Amino acid sequence: MVSDPTIPQRIARLTPLADVLARVDALVKPMTPREVATGAAAGRILAADVSVARRPHTPLALRDGWAVRADLTTDASSYAPAPLPAPTRIDVGEPMPAGADAVAALDVVVTRGSRMEIIAPVGVGEGVLLAGADADGGKTLAREGRRLTPIRAAVLAGAGVERVHICEPRVRLVRVRAVGDDVIDAAMDLIAGEVAAVGGRILRDEQGTSDARLDAALRDDTADAIIAVGGTGGGRHDASVHTLARVGRVEAHGIALSPGETAAFGFVGPRPVLILPGRLDSALAVWLVIGRLILARLAGCSEEAPVTRARLSRKVASSLGLTEVVPVRMRDGAAEPIASGYVPLSALAQADGWLLVAADSEGYPSGAEVMIRPWP
Repeated sequence: MVSDPTIPQRIARLTPLADVLARVDALVKPMTPREVATGAAAGRILAADVSVARRPHTPLALRDGWAVRADLTTDASSYAPAPLPAPTRIDVGEPMPAGADAVAALDVVVTRGSRMEIIAPVGVGEGVLLAGADADGGKTLAREGRRLTPIRAAVLAGAGVERVHICEPRVRLVRVRAVGDDVIDAAMDLIAGEVAAVGGRILRDEQGTSDARLDAALRDDTADAIIAVGGTGGGRHDASVHTLARVGRVEAHGIALSPGETAAFGFVGPRPVLILPGRLDSALAVWLVIGRLILARLAGCSEEAPVTRARLSRKVASSLGLTEVVPVRMRDGAAEPIASGYVPLSALAQADGWLLVAADSEGYPSGAEVMIRPWP
């Protein structure tokens, strides 16, 4: 696309959303992984499967007590204690001595003169962590393409895994309007939280005029992706798409997605650029449908977004050829559509999730089963 700054930005046609998503799939590649300490990897996307050696190598005590042979305790009771020849005192985590296959609790072993007796039976393996119980040496504990949750990070650290490979996309957020615009501020903060939630790192720079900020961000190769907010329309001061066309290339300006029709998508070299409209509902819709996919591709994420099945409490009407993001409110297991087209702030505040109406659909009748996705 060739840009002439003297000509106002115009959308020649709306690119089908499916075409934009196909371009994202084809052109946005996972970033180069890096190795970090396991403790610092929580929340990031793993770039490789993680397995560990057989753990433990030998049976260990799972509780403080006495290491015994279980068959010697079969008939033991408080009325008929069973003698224990040479029981071994053991603490949790210590290796089991040869010949012992159970750990009796401290209070069931008593001393009677010089004799040791047990007053309750103990089953084979009771109180024992068997060899290979934590990890058999062949099982994958954490998989490539999945987020390393805090509990998974703790498991890996506990298994002796000191370092892992992760993808941590660096995303530069750019404001394409004056500081102090509440809507832009809200959209920027929302996206920053989304990026952080999947283990990305946010880069921000508020210096200079809007055009200068975007130009500098597009030329900065320290970022893996650029997300800009504002300046996508045909207003007198809108020039974001012109700037992208001058520095890189525009894949689409005008996307058949409602809300969000004025959004733009392109590249500077291999780095994807997504420019969101300066309306909160539009910025949110474009981010949910396109931005999340870009981020997932950069991070090599293979996790599916969570969805909930629900029935519509009333019909949803939509225009053919236009994919639509519709916010819904959940009531007694049913989904109630609460806005269409422009979504006012009051509706966004009430929404519990959203559904996507495909471009080849005119909507859904009341009672139809739909897939509800959660808000950020």
